[in-house]
Amino acid sequence: MATDVVVPTLGESITEATLGQWLKKPGEAVQLDEPIASLETDKVAVEVPSPVAGVIGELVVAEGDTVNVGAVIARIEAGASAVTSATPAVADRTAVGQAEAAAPAEPASAPVDGGGDPLTLSPAVRRAVLEHGVDPSKIKGTGKDGRLTKDDVLAAAQAGSARIATPTASAPAVAPAATALVSTAGSRGEERVKMTRLRKTVASRLKEAQNTAAMLTTFNDVDMTAVIEARNKYKDLFEKKHGVRLGFMGFFVKAACMALRDIPAVNASIEGDEIVYHDYVDVSVAVSAPNGLVVPVIRDAQTLSVAEIEKTIGDFGARAKAGTLKLDEMKGGTFTISNGGVFGSLMSTPIINPPQSGVLGLHRIEERPVVRDGQIVARPMMYLALSYDHRLIDGREAVTFLVALKNAIEDPTRLLIDL
Repeated sequence: MATDVVVPTLGESITEATLGQWLKKPGEAVQLDEPIASLETDKVAVEVPSPVAGVIGELVVAEGDTVNVGAVIARIEAGASAVTSATPAVADRTAVGQAEAAAPAEPASAPVDGGGDPLTLSPAVRRAVLEHGVDPSKIKGTGKDGRLTKDDVLAAAQAGSARIATPTASAPAVAPAATALVSTAGSRGEERVKMTRLRKTVASRLKEAQNTAAMLTTFNDVDMTAVIEARNKYKDLFEKKHGVRLGFMGFFVKAACMALRDIPAVNASIEGDEIVYHDYVDVSVAVSAPNGLVVPVIRDAQTLSVAEIEKTIGDFGARAKAGTLKLDEMKGGTFTISNGGVFGSLMSTPIINPPQSGVLGLHRIEERPVVRDGQIVARPMMYLALSYDHRLIDGREAVTFLVALKNAIEDPTRLLIDL
């Protein structure tokens, strides 16, 4: 008897999703609650667990199809034995659906350890493999169930540990799927990949922000000497006591909360013809996920210690890579902090996240010559950028916010005595 696999409830106001990737193939055995598919919503990827133990039967929809909550996407034969391949009708149905969803979106497979079970790659991972010319079968996956993530590919490419070697008479050729992803010299190949639902939503919201808000960006720089010294002095004790590394984001979130309290307009939003002021600070922090940046929210950040902030951000980062962030964790937010410095950005003009009115951009730290006590000295400096909605926030308020933030970072004692 077959059991239907249906699209689970995805969260408030979310009624549909895109079938991003099948994690199991027809004929493969599956355990109770084992993920069999990945759905892409407007905000996050959601895995669909198997409702029973058995064998994957018919795949009702293809990768790239839009599905509604409650719709049947697959059927599982309970207690059946695994078969070697899907029935011709199912195979043909899936192939047609994948062709309609654009062929490049179909997951590639490569043998693991020279043969055996195939390694399924998501479109984002495939693109990273293509760009960096690595062999996915030589990379250890850190995603859920050992699956490869984009970060795994980038790390392997940087380390040079998984480069695709040129086949020789004594060496076996690289897997055909992996070879097909590597451009040959002088080629002008193209790959068309259907935009994910998450990417389309991000594009729509960013354009909406530009069309609606009167955006302006103001800059300042901050001397990171004091924070770096404090971090170097206490990082070992901090990690031993709290079980998490001491980074810079904890300092910036605390400093931002203090500055937002003094300049409440930066933490406010516009709703119709009213201004909504918040007596709490819910900080949206951008973290990297396999399908792009996601923005979970640190609730009531003004009440948290630096250690609690670092733990929360670390948890968000780990679960973003594993694809287990919850939709509720990315709702709301009154102010955003985006750290482009981890990718090497020197300066940027971040775009606000409606209905928020402000976003703080952090950038890389580099030594630059500055004047201190009449002497030119080298200091670790960082550019700060505050983009804000000029309909609500005046230039004076924006500059005052950045100066307050700068003062707190350059003299972290202010964070302790609330100055």
